[in-house]
Amino acid sequence: MRIGLVGKPNVGKSTMFAALTEVSVEIANYPFTTIEPNVGVSLLPARHACPAALLRAELEGSGRSGEGLDCSPRTGACIDDVRMVPITLVDVAGLVPGAHQGRGRGNQFLSDLSRCSALIQVIDASGETDLEGNPRGEGACDPVEEHEFLVDELAAWIEGILSKGWDRGVRRAQAEGERGLAGFLVDALVGIGADAAQVARGLDAFKRDRPDLSTPWDWPDESKNRLAHRLREAVFPLCVAANKADLVEPDAWAALESVAGRSGGFVIPTSADTELALRRAAAAGFIDYGIGEAGFSITSRGEAELSTGQREGLARIEAILGHLGGTGLIRLLDKVVFDHLGCSVAYPVQDENKWTDGEGRVLPDALVIPRGTTARGLAYAVHSDLGDGFIRAADGRTKMVIGADHLLSDGDVIKIHAKT
Repeated sequence: MRIGLVGKPNVGKSTMFAALTEVSVEIANYPFTTIEPNVGVSLLPARHACPAALLRAELEGSGRSGEGLDCSPRTGACIDDVRMVPITLVDVAGLVPGAHQGRGRGNQFLSDLSRCSALIQVIDASGETDLEGNPRGEGACDPVEEHEFLVDELAAWIEGILSKGWDRGVRRAQAEGERGLAGFLVDALVGIGADAAQVARGLDAFKRDRPDLSTPWDWPDESKNRLAHRLREAVFPLCVAANKADLVEPDAWAALESVAGRSGGFVIPTSADTELALRRAAAAGFIDYGIGEAGFSITSRGEAELSTGQREGLARIEAILGHLGGTGLIRLLDKVVFDHLGCSVAYPVQDENKWTDGEGRVLPDALVIPRGTTARGLAYAVHSDLGDGFIRAADGRTKMVIGADHLLSDGDVIKIHAKT
């Protein structure tokens, strides 16, 4: 799973990326600090207690000892019985108006998005940078205008792709009707990551907008543009980070919430600078700060070594956390992955009783899987050979045998039986 961080230059995308992945990247107060996309991994808390805690409780409830029974993640981590699952983030170079026509990094920027499962648009909620990303002071840009410019660029990109083959699409529609049009749209957009279900949703929404529209070969440019917008909503729905929210009052993004909500998106206020400062202070051993928490505490080392200026800085950060209820970054990522994309976490194991792999490691893997994943789908997610050779699966919690089409739930522990 890849989540793209997108938006105009100089809004805090690279800072957000650095805070969430703890990867060092260049951060500067000028446009196009990022040229090639940065790729890193962020850890996201699962929404359930680690199943190892449940297994310990089960053992202790039957009079056996569960002491020392902890999971052994091969990727991610487990902190206080909360499994931290890895999510790939892509920090893409800033987008400027006219990108679909080649301005800035142009279509290369747009191509960088094609492998992303979802996009987070990072917006300067303070409104202090213009649409080119240049610092201009208060009132330089309206956050709503900033959101809509990206929406329009993505739709124009899609419209341009469709225009190149529109005559071919019209011929398919003449020969096969609506099925031919849908087929053309899928073929045209598969290169930017679209699938048939997304195209169907976009096309259905477009038809609701234009119930009396004539056949495709008579469509005016305005109708093609509307189709592109509906397809954009289906393929690239935008989740919005109202970044630099610590610099403005809460009502500063109220209008943005309304606009984003109309096209299926949502807005979360964030402060990437604050999150990055907290993680760096924690890495230095000066504070205890848990991922996604709304507070921190100064460690004994911090009490001994922090300067007066550093203590004042932490006091300002504490006020920001109280103002926003946290930095918003993990809340944003959680909502994107588990609500917006409808994903869950599953644990494939080789022993459904001990929940271990072949080397005796407890719950070594936690896979983020999309909504509707079946037992066979999980087998393919682990390895194509397991999917091809799938026989049956077993639920580690209930010990029941489950079939290939069994839909998995969040937190399931699954043993896969397959031909080898």
